[in-house]
Amino acid sequence: MFGFIRQRAIASLISLLGLVVLVFFLSRLTGDPAALFLPIDATDEMRRQFREIHGLNDPLAVQFWHYLGDLARLDFGDSLRRARPAIEIVLEAFAWTFQLAVITMAIVTAAAIAVGALAAFRVGGLFDRIASVTSLVGASAPDFWIAILGIVLFSVTLGWLPTSGTGTPLHWILPIGVLFIRPFGLIVQVVRGSMITALSSAYVKTARAKGVRSGPIIFVHALRNAMLPVITVIGDQAAALLNGAVVVETIFGFPGIGKLMIDSILQRDFNVMLAAIMVTALAIFLMNLLIDLAYALLDPRIRH
Repeated sequence: MFGFIRQRAIASLISLLGLVVLVFFLSRLTGDPAALFLPIDATDEMRRQFREIHGLNDPLAVQFWHYLGDLARLDFGDSLRRARPAIEIVLEAFAWTFQLAVITMAIVTAAAIAVGALAAFRVGGLFDRIASVTSLVGASAPDFWIAILGIVLFSVTLGWLPTSGTGTPLHWILPIGVLFIRPFGLIVQVVRGSMITALSSAYVKTARAKGVRSGPIIFVHALRNAMLPVITVIGDQAAALLNGAVVVETIFGFPGIGKLMIDSILQRDFNVMLAAIMVTALAIFLMNLLIDLAYALLDPRIRH
């Protein structure tokens, strides 16, 4: 087991290092921060001093070497715009995104597993047809369109929900609802397909022959053996929420890490941008490691 964890951790660290190299050099192609932060009438000397203070006059290779040294000490530098440590700004934003992702995935996972399992129990029935159509529509609908439709319907027309912010529980309903739809549709489809296979297996037929009730057959005998592909999709969708809530956070003005990334790119705040990407990547790698561990626990053959 420890060898399995070590291999996954090493692979994740190599990927993380590659991401650092890629993002660092690509971020320098977005333009000169001095042109954004200094007044239009700033002199060449003022621009030179700004670049000198922030180490932007050095060659890119030297800047990258200094950045790696700081990164080894967990020093992400200061924000060019806010004059605060970049990691503090990123962790504040990540806390909002993490809460949003955890709440959404908890609701999605419980609802999708229940719906998918019940749909698979009577294939072709009314509930199965409704669940299949609903999940396909949800998995296909774009987030930005659902978000705009939700604002128009529930905020503008009906006036039930606020359009942006995080002040009350009502502010969370639209972002959670929009982020709920796509993963719910995908997970329902996978649970349904996996459960159909599990319910047709010999051990389920034996349980039915012994008179076991439908509830234990679905949620005890079949569901555990159907969970491997489901865990894969749940992990992928959870990572997508951490990494891909940019559109939803921007539309609803949600102060998460996705919106922070967009703002830092537009403002050329390199340190905040790199810190945001690093924290998000690290969270995704840790999540993938947990998924691998769940695989190993559910199926000991995977450990080898």
